[in-house]
Amino acid sequence: MVKVTAAEVNKLRKATGAGMMDCKKALVEAEGDFDKAIDVLRKKGQKVAANRADRDSSEGAAVAKVNDTNTVGVSIVLGCETDFVGKNENFVALANKIADIAMTVNTKEELLAADIDGLTVADKLIEQTGVIGEKLEIKDYSRLEAPYVGSYVHINKIAALVGLSAIVDKGDVLAKDIAMQVASMGATSLSYKDFDPAFVASETEARIAVIEKDNIELGRLGKTLKNVPEFISMSQLTPEVLAKAEETAKAELKAENKPEKIWDKILPGKMERYISDNTTLDQEQCLLDQNFIKDEKMKVSKYVESYNVTVTAFTRVALG
Repeated sequence: MVKVTAAEVNKLRKATGAGMMDCKKALVEAEGDFDKAIDVLRKKGQKVAANRADRDSSEGAAVAKVNDTNTVGVSIVLGCETDFVGKNENFVALANKIADIAMTVNTKEELLAADIDGLTVADKLIEQTGVIGEKLEIKDYSRLEAPYVGSYVHINKIAALVGLSAIVDKGDVLAKDIAMQVASMGATSLSYKDFDPAFVASETEARIAVIEKDNIELGRLGKTLKNVPEFISMSQLTPEVLAKAEETAKAELKAENKPEKIWDKILPGKMERYISDNTTLDQEQCLLDQNFIKDEKMKVSKYVESYNVTVTAFTRVALG
């Protein structure tokens, strides 16, 4: 049996991250050949990976990186099986190292094929699966280019990127605020203008059906019923629809015997409430149509406009 030194074991351990005993066994099996020992550990990783292929890697670390000129950003989620591993500093360091490599490629496929420590990223994950004992995989990947890119990461669980149309004074503050909004509120679209009409129609029918079903139970319990909206998106509120809503509001004021001379002071509030009640889809899914988390009285669109710039795009990756 070949004898190996502590220095050789430590060298292999530093190169692979494997445990001392695993490194010693690999060197013995490889008869002291360093490169063959790495291959032994890699094969062990392949076996572990195959055995854990059906495991759920819902934990891990989300990472975002932006280049020095703030024109390109990437974000990844490196998944593992347990929160314990996901919080390990070596695992988080690996996630950050892979994110740095992601800055040099354009797709997830290119990232998996890129070099890391003499291996492809894909093979490195297999190797580390053998070391850690859990399934590892890149669960999500995004890349964003813009005249100015900002990022925000929420406790290694959610990573968001935001692109701005130009470099502006305090643009870093704006970009971080909007990235925080994306991470917190989970928008899926930039604006209601991006919605497909068929999606809006289907979602409207589904949401109204849910509310009506809930109202049956609320009525049975003698509780206040939920308001059933006519619409759920600004894309449905045509000039004709808004004109009709205004006429209805005026009729209500008249029925309430409100003096006509004060209608102009009351109508804006009524119309604002009508629009709010009938744009719930936008408020949930459209970044620019959401209430700004730092000032609920302001829409994100108004906050962005105050910087004389526009949001060109955003991405969001998260664990789970």
